[in-house]
Amino acid sequence: MIPAPFDYEVADSVEHAVELLGERDDTKLLAGGHSLIPLMRLRFARPAVLVDLGRLSSLRYVRDAGEQLAIGALTRHHDLNHDPLLQEHCPLVSHAAGLIGDPQVRHRGTIGGSLAHADPASDLPAVLVALDAELLLRGPDGERALPAGDFFRGVFETALGPQDVLTEIRVPKLGPRGWSYLKFTRRAQDWATVGVAAVVRRSNGTIQDAAIALTNMGATPVRARTAEEGLRTADDIGTVAEAVAAESDPPSDTSGSADYRRYLATVLARRALAEAISR
Repeated sequence: MIPAPFDYEVADSVEHAVELLGERDDTKLLAGGHSLIPLMRLRFARPAVLVDLGRLSSLRYVRDAGEQLAIGALTRHHDLNHDPLLQEHCPLVSHAAGLIGDPQVRHRGTIGGSLAHADPASDLPAVLVALDAELLLRGPDGERALPAGDFFRGVFETALGPQDVLTEIRVPKLGPRGWSYLKFTRRAQDWATVGVAAVVRRSNGTIQDAAIALTNMGATPVRARTAEEGLRTADDIGTVAEAVAAESDPPSDTSGSADYRRYLATVLARRALAEAISR
């Protein structure tokens, strides 16, 4: 199929994009296009106007920001996967980006586009929720910061207002913390049937704290906070993994039933926690 008719604008700055978003109803931003264009071809999405952000090179970067790394929203998955700053200070993001789709997708898709699309099966949203990342949004009233956990509101729904542009993602430097992201897919390079992101901080052989977030186990990335509180030693992994699935509300679809997903989440959580603790 071909998309319904639409107008096309090219933004020459973030401010210009905000302005264009306010000129007409049903205006959509275009970043890498790997999520929006297929929906338009199927006519599930029929925007009246597309505002192309692709020429805003100012939103394509990874920078050292003290205790955090700042990532421009138009940074492509391939660049995240190979960025030396991320590999050194926050390898969880680098690793997860390398698991997304195939090389063609990774060379075109952007981190901001993936987050704004808010597909529950996407890898990076759960990773950023586990990291307690911070997202910067620019709108007609200026810039505001939002925790990643508050950004996702439902299936394909976010906290972005009609004139908001996601400009930057800030992730912590992990330092000595261990990490893991594991996912199960029915086919190579497919969406995650289930994914588990884990971050663990240890001191003197004792687990100080942990963060666990799940992919495709609910309408938004699921933070398994009750399970996190139960992780005190490596001996607790089995019990904690069982608790992870109980905190979710997974869908049933052609990739698997809700019960199947709960089983997968338990298995993957056990493996991810063991891997994070061993790092």
